[in-house]
Amino acid sequence: MPMISKDCEFFIAIDSDGCVFDTMEIKHKECFCPAAIKHFGLQPVSKYAREAWEFVNLYSRHRGTNRFPALVSVVDLLRVRPEVIARHAAVPQLSALRQWIARETKLGNPALQKAAATESTLHAVYEWSTEVNARIDDLVYGVPPFPRVRKCLERAAKRADLIVSSGTPLRALHREWAEHSLASYVKRIAGQEDGTKTQHLEAAANGKYPPTRILMVGDAPGDLRAARSVNACFYPIVPGREETSWQHFHDEALGRFFAGQYTGAYQESLIQALEDALPTQPPWAAA
Repeated sequence: MPMISKDCEFFIAIDSDGCVFDTMEIKHKECFCPAAIKHFGLQPVSKYAREAWEFVNLYSRHRGTNRFPALVSVVDLLRVRPEVIARHAAVPQLSALRQWIARETKLGNPALQKAAATESTLHAVYEWSTEVNARIDDLVYGVPPFPRVRKCLERAAKRADLIVSSGTPLRALHREWAEHSLASYVKRIAGQEDGTKTQHLEAAANGKYPPTRILMVGDAPGDLRAARSVNACFYPIVPGREETSWQHFHDEALGRFFAGQYTGAYQESLIQALEDALPTQPPWAAA
């Protein structure tokens, strides 16, 4: 990821899907999951595949995980579910995908396409991921940012260097941020092809700003881990309470960040709200 110039004393990285735009539900329910059922032969257990997909990607602490590790988590949940076992469903192991994830640092379609050229068992994964992108291009448009996002960006950009830090492919990010005239507020849009969110933060901010002047805004535990990896601050957009989260960011949290009054008990209480909203175990495991 190319470096950005430091023009302000503060730095803020902002996730996109589920954080700025209310696109997580439509993308996962209408694009990712149907394509996975198609490409991995999950039609006999499509009900359970949908439940597993939505738990991993929307309603658990796995939320926001890169699509390829998320796919592995979904099939692992399916493989041990009694209802799936009872139907003798052939759930793929995805061994080649696991190996690729373990060695690859940029988990995106360009790197996967190269790997699939020499490892035929990765072809289905690449075809699935390509179809997901096509479905998103065809279906996901006209989804505005959450209320207060624009005002928050306007206010933040006056004192901070802003970037987008997302696991979404760059093509979709640029389209969505341009569609709603938000791209002008950020200095860089970093996506799946640029590596992980930790790598985005390291390349753009580490060593340029004191950790207390670096903030990651996100809606998932992975965003929190990225912030902690560089000792940055973190502000959560809590799933299910997005409008309230942005309102609070606008009215109080952003001002506290700029005033140096953000870390400590105040920040930890916000993080706890995110963790409380996202369980670790699927509901069927406790039934």
